Amino acid sequence: MNARAFHGIDIGGSKIELVGFVAHDGELIEQHRRRTLTPRDDYAAFEQAVADLVAEADAALGAQGIVGIGLPGIIDGQTGRQISSNVPALNGRTVAQNLRDRLGRPVFIGNDCQCFALSEAQGGAADGLTSMFGAILGTGAGGGYCVGGRLLTGYNGIAGEWGHWSLPATLLQKHGLPVLDCPCGLRGCLERYVSGSGLSGLHQRLSGEAAEPAALVARAATGDAAAQRTLDVHLDLLAQGLAMLVLAYDPHALVLGGGLSKLAHLYEQLPAAMSRHLFHGVRVPPVLPPKFGDAGGARGAALLARQLSS
Repeated sequence: MNARAFHGIDIGGSKIELVGFVAHDGELIEQHRRRTLTPRDDYAAFEQAVADLVAEADAALGAQGIVGIGLPGIIDGQTGRQISSNVPALNGRTVAQNLRDRLGRPVFIGNDCQCFALSEAQGGAADGLTSMFGAILGTGAGGGYCVGGRLLTGYNGIAGEWGHWSLPATLLQKHGLPVLDCPCGLRGCLERYVSGSGLSGLHQRLSGEAAEPAALVARAATGDAAAQRTLDVHLDLLAQGLAMLVLAYDPHALVLGGGLSKLAHLYEQLPAAMSRHLFHGVRVPPVLPPKFGDAGGARGAALLARQLSS
């Protein structure tokens, strides 16, 4: 097996993207890229789609690549089964082992948010920094923590799941918000309030109106008081969550990902808002936009494969 070829696969709810890389002088050089639709409800078709993409990439690179996969959700540490995937057919399946058997090679699976963080830590917005935390703000809220350009996943493989920390009751009371149940089984999780869907949900609760995040920003810029109130409440809740990340990990930079990472006001206003949730003397690290954005998922998966296979 040629260990210098790596296939990074980003599995989403609607598409599967594979990017084939060849390692050269410590860098991963993209050589091949292909996408296909995700078979959401047919597991056999899902395995076949991945196998077809990998076979095509092997042929394009002229080598059998080691496979890394970025996938939402977590893997049960005892059973190896996938939990809370955005592809229903994968829930309860031993995806990693099945694909190892099917492809006849090492296959490494990581959370998609962790793969995002690794991509931004190596060659991305936080390249060269001692440590970084990549915080995804998309449909949900998750992340990954990297030190020295390497991803740290922890005992359960879930390091970075900040979206399932609970917001303080005092902060919810301050803004007149209920304690919401979370699909994870906990209550009051940050994800329900600060993610992209959480921001839309906040506006619904505060104003009774439905609006997407980008529309709220546009409306606030025209002086819409209801939209501005929602953004102010969201900023306060998000700042508290990120401030807790600073206390827990003390990263040298925070890199935002997901749909909300495109909102310019977050980079302008978060540092001061975070400071209000930190004790005196704690510095807020740089809050940075991503370099690779959505394109970093497959790249991060390939970097994960290289890290875990070395």
